[in-house]
Amino acid sequence: MHPNLAYHEHPKCIDVILRLEECHRSGFINRFFGGCNDIKRELNECLTIEHQIKRRKNAEAAGERRRKVEKLWKELEENN
Repeated sequence: MHPNLAYHEHPKCIDVILRLEECHRSGFINRFFGGCNDIKRELNECLTIEHQIKRRKNAEAAGERRRKVEKLWKELEENN
């Protein structure tokens, strides 16, 4: 399964999402016999890369917030 495929949430994967949706619209038989599997794998790879980038950015932001908090604590300890 994949997450909600809202275009605004996955800007780097829009082309793959559109191809998968088109493949799914092409009919049940095509989906049933794995006609969309390659596109689905490509989408999974794209979403994984996107998730890794997002996770890296979040970790960097969390590290920066942590450094600010530690600096404030250090200043408070020095003032007391």
